[in-house]
Amino acid sequence: MSFSLEGRVAVVTGALGLLGRRHCEALARAGAAVAVTDVDPGGCAELAERVGAAHGRPTVGHGADITVPGSVHALRDAVLERLGRVDVLVNNAAVNEKVEDPGTGAPLTFESYPLGEWERSLRVNVTGTFLCCQAFGSEMARAGRGSIVNIASTYGIVAPDQSLYRRADGTQAFFKSAAYPTTKGAVLALTRYLAAYWGRSGVRVNALSPGGVANGQDPSFVARYAERTPLGRMATSSDYEGAIVYLASDASAYVTGANLVVDGGWTAW
Repeated sequence: MSFSLEGRVAVVTGALGLLGRRHCEALARAGAAVAVTDVDPGGCAELAERVGAAHGRPTVGHGADITVPGSVHALRDAVLERLGRVDVLVNNAAVNEKVEDPGTGAPLTFESYPLGEWERSLRVNVTGTFLCCQAFGSEMARAGRGSIVNIASTYGIVAPDQSLYRRADGTQAFFKSAAYPTTKGAVLALTRYLAAYWGRSGVRVNALSPGGVANGQDPSFVARYAERTPLGRMATSSDYEGAIVYLASDASAYVTGANLVVDGGWTAW
């Protein structure tokens, strides 16, 4: 029963993404009422209706831009008005960019990476997480209970392996930018800060660092990634459902400030 989220209300940002949808499903299956949010209001409403119908739970779909304080506050107010409380926040929204030189189509190196793309990643991945923690975490602290799960990444722990993105002929198809690892490292630091800051207020703050997810990538990339991983495969989109429910629920009641790495052993080597 400690894994049950019966009677809890969970908010998932970036809910329309590959993993965001699965987070919503997992939380509802565990008993939570779920607030689905992303930048597309119509998509949020559609997903909320589907999740609610599938699991018999109250759901809310609400479009929001997490980089805009007023939009985040409106989201919080809508959740409180329609669902009455907030117990769980999953900060899943993020930019995981793949940018090429607009002039040549060549992969961008660190030396040529655009400042605008760097700032966009910081704005969404770090500032957006900060604003959502500020709005919803403050509400949890006032209530004396809550769980925040910040989605980080293995690339917040170790540097990207650029050889994964190398073609068979030795040319580089893509360089993973510095922006994504930098922002995910910042998310881990923010997680530790808030765990210490809100611990006595009954709010637990943890991070989940997923590994790469198979999602129609080039087969040669998938093979290289699998070879580099002790379990011999990329993750499926369902591989993180148990971790989300664990961190959201009382099963992790004595866990805060932690980074739960679910990567098939990627960072073990």
